[in-house]
Amino acid sequence: MGAYDGGAGSIGQIDICVIRLGMTIIMPGTCTVVIPTYNEERNIVNMAKAIRELYPDFYIMFMDDNSTDASKRLIEELNDPRTKLVTRKPEERGLAASVLQGIVEAGTDYFMTIDCDFQHPPSALGLMYEEMEKGCDLCVGTRVDRFALGFTRWLGSWGFNVYCDIYLLYHGKRLSEDIMSGLIAGRRDVFVPIIKDNWDGLEMKGWKVLLDLLKFGPSDLKMAKARYRFAKRTVGESHINKNVLLTTFNQCGRFGKFCAKVYRKVTGV
Repeated sequence: MGAYDGGAGSIGQIDICVIRLGMTIIMPGTCTVVIPTYNEERNIVNMAKAIRELYPDFYIMFMDDNSTDASKRLIEELNDPRTKLVTRKPEERGLAASVLQGIVEAGTDYFMTIDCDFQHPPSALGLMYEEMEKGCDLCVGTRVDRFALGFTRWLGSWGFNVYCDIYLLYHGKRLSEDIMSGLIAGRRDVFVPIIKDNWDGLEMKGWKVLLDLLKFGPSDLKMAKARYRFAKRTVGESHINKNVLLTTFNQCGRFGKFCAKVYRKVTGV
């Protein structure tokens, strides 16, 4: 696929209220929550309702990779004008591709990304929104209890965070304490041009959108973090597999691609 040329329409701007404090006019930023999904019928309605209850003015955009379950019908039955499910092209499947397309198409001031399995608490979105309103360009949801992943995944996450830090430092980019995080928020006026200009260089099959946003983003990004407690998936099945490490290595330049080749030979992925 060439340079990003848009998608099937975008969500329009929501009506925003104007609050007068003396002579100051505060215009709250509009926000779309982008949620990548695939066969999440057991979670999708609960997630939509949880976000709507907490944040009545947020838009919700489920970027669905052609689910074979009832996800689309369930969202349509909600009859919520600020919640939609976008069915993506079968040949362009991928979690990262879903998120990146959603960011571009959102049409609001801010975007947020969250998983549909409630491992990221919807309550954390409010903390991230506050940071965006303070003027930051990117806010990263940062786990305070990495051991909730289990020791093996914690060790792998920690090790890969160090590897990515070295790569980003070498290129003069901003770092994140939790580079593996899928809970992020950002300004669309900052990141949409970056995504479009670098579309062919982004890792579409991978899971780690944050790494690419930092990799291609400016070195003077105003960043913040919102700490949250990571939960275990209680409903449905995880889509994580051995390809996660492979695709993430591919995001880290020539040496990363070399590591990916070694990993592929060792594991047979």
